[in-house]
Amino acid sequence: MEHSTITIKVKLDKDKIPQQIEWNATGTTTEQTQQAKGLMLAFWDGMEKTAMRIDLWTKEMMVDEMADFFYQTLITMADTYNRATHHEDLTNEMKEFAKTFYQKFRDKQLKESK
Repeated sequence: MEHSTITIKVKLDKDKIPQQIEWNATGTTTEQTQQAKGLMLAFWDGMEKTAMRIDLWTKEMMVDEMADFFYQTLITMADTYNRATHHEDLTNEMKEFAKTFYQKFRDKQLKESK
């Protein structure tokens, strides 16, 4: 059986706020360490029927980057759900929510910049 290892390193400041996030994975096209401003990692505990999550972001991550990150994550979650279930109707609802979320964010940004 083949194995892959994903390594995540988080450098914290004195207040334990992420300063730097680095990750790499074996068996990928690039095994070089990659930089990230944020991460969302989720595990499903089948025994407890709960999601366990780690959400981290650095101080350098801007609000517009966070909105892009959430939008893209919601869209890819919808795609993953569709591949697993073939529930196109629910997939489309999730994608519509993501689009609405992102448009509301953009509208809010425009309003605040005036």
